[in-house]
Amino acid sequence: MAVQIDGKSMTCEHVERVARRFEPMQVSDQAMAGVDRCRRMLEQHLAAGEIMYGINTGIGELADVTLSPDQHKSFQRYLIYSHAAGQGEPAPVESSRAGWCTRVNVLSKGHSGLRPLVLQQMVKILNAGLTPVMCIRGSVGACGDLAPMAQMALTLIGEGDVYLDGKIVPALEGLRAKGLEPIEFEARDGLATINGSNVITGMGALQVADVGRWIKTADIAASMTMDALLVNMISFDRRLHEIRGHQGSVTCAANILKVTQDSQILAQKEKKVQDAYSLRSTPQVQGPARDVLAYARNVIETEMNGVGDNPVFFPDEADLFYIPGANFQGTPMAFGLEFLGTAVTTVAALSERRLNRLINPHLSRGLPAFLVQRAGMFSGMMLSQYTAGALVCESRVLTTPACHGSIPAAADQEDFVSMGLTTALKTRQIIDHACGVLGIELLNAAQAFEFRKPLLPGKGCKAAYDCIREHVEPLVEDRPLYGDINTMTRLVKDGTILAAVEAAIGELA
Repeated sequence: MAVQIDGKSMTCEHVERVARRFEPMQVSDQAMAGVDRCRRMLEQHLAAGEIMYGINTGIGELADVTLSPDQHKSFQRYLIYSHAAGQGEPAPVESSRAGWCTRVNVLSKGHSGLRPLVLQQMVKILNAGLTPVMCIRGSVGACGDLAPMAQMALTLIGEGDVYLDGKIVPALEGLRAKGLEPIEFEARDGLATINGSNVITGMGALQVADVGRWIKTADIAASMTMDALLVNMISFDRRLHEIRGHQGSVTCAANILKVTQDSQILAQKEKKVQDAYSLRSTPQVQGPARDVLAYARNVIETEMNGVGDNPVFFPDEADLFYIPGANFQGTPMAFGLEFLGTAVTTVAALSERRLNRLINPHLSRGLPAFLVQRAGMFSGMMLSQYTAGALVCESRVLTTPACHGSIPAAADQEDFVSMGLTTALKTRQIIDHACGVLGIELLNAAQAFEFRKPLLPGKGCKAAYDCIREHVEPLVEDRPLYGDINTMTRLVKDGTILAAVEAAIGELA
């Protein structure tokens, strides 16, 4: 089923469907009518000789240069040429598609002044399975993601490159392979396609969707570790968390109790009065990360359903049709993604401390050293903790903010920029590292269950254990662990473990 585009109801999950599953988009008739109405009003004002930024003027420091009517078409083409100034390897296909998808939604709101033909061409290209190639670096996050989005815009006019069946080919070749022909830009068309922070927004949408699954998996990993370490579960009583009032903590504690329910291991009487912080304060750490995720989702979905552009047009306002401004600034998304990256790193650091307790014989409540028999001859899971520590350390470096790192551009006309794409790039790395850390904790927790047999863990923990054992064998003697760790990283990242647990005990909150 096509993702419906109406300019107001797009979610991160809609973006994921277009970006990763190649599902088609369909712009509503009402939205397309609004785009057409705005364009007709713009053409009336242009015919009347009104001076409008980026339409019949230059841009940035050159905004005071007025263009003649016979220059309008060429200017839009040259604008895209000059701004396609990125650097580095091609962005992942999903990042390009996500940025393009969110830009379609912004333009469909009918406040950008481009021709409906241009919006239709954008939809046709993605729906045909083509993906514009853009360099991953070059955006400073204002005026939007100009460099990468200019490479996207090139494909509309049959220039630049696209992915066709997994291969990079010239855009004209790709278009014609799908029965499409390039269009020609007219006044406003080129600038309208690029003047927003939609690569940041699109990447952010995918990251929000990923962290939504990841944080539930973090609750599963914590549950398995709690189960294996005979934790005193009184610290997860809902009343304790409700009386403080942070909803994320309430949700996390409830998930952990649900996953560990009916555990024969936890039914044993030998419990500490209070467990270590890394165990009993898990809801107070992973819970707030959920609240940060909610904030980041709100920022990203507000942006993708708002008008991020410059200038902005108001076709229903007779006395104020045209307003120049700075709705392209990527700062809102940069703040949300900086905060999200910090929260994910914090939860990953907590995960590493929990897995340390599984392998440390002084802390593991009777489990063998490094979760292997004949420790000394064998080192068991020792080095898996090194890897988790390395991933956490790198993520901590990546949490250094980029959002206050402005470097002025355009002869100081654009003298404060968001650097939001830098934030999005490093938050993507943080999430990838965090999947590895959780995978290592899950790997160790499953290994710990081998030494609690014949006692069974909770129903949800058992489902996670069974899923892990379908892919990774128990460690009986030393073997290279990199394959197991990479497999576990994949199972976290693609939601396999989460799906197995939810199939057994129902959806986690």
